[in-house]
Amino acid sequence: MPNPQNIKGHEFTSDQSREEAAKNGRKGGIASGEAKRRRKNLQELVNIAFERVVSHDSEGRPITADEAMVLKQLQNALDGDTKAFITLRDTAGQAPIQRVEVDTIPKETYDRVMSVLEEED
Repeated sequence: MPNPQNIKGHEFTSDQSREEAAKNGRKGGIASGEAKRRRKNLQELVNIAFERVVSHDSEGRPITADEAMVLKQLQNALDGDTKAFITLRDTAGQAPIQRVEVDTIPKETYDRVMSVLEEED
């Protein structure tokens, strides 16, 4: 969670020249690109691992890692694991619709609250 202590060093200061700011910005861009490439590589490796055959069913058909994980989650859900059920439900696109209700307040109440807030400034 950002707070003044951990972002203060990244503030632009007037004693930093335009060239220094550009140099630091370039460093940040390079580091960002490297991090994106690492995440992309990790994602590709995980996808390859998911496609690997890890077992065979009783009829000798191959079972991939992602199929095995789904089957395990299904077994866990059937055994009463609520988190496994929620994971399967959400992955299948059957998550319940979440709604946020917005109530209107009377203008007089709004004006009274705003006047109190303005007094505090």
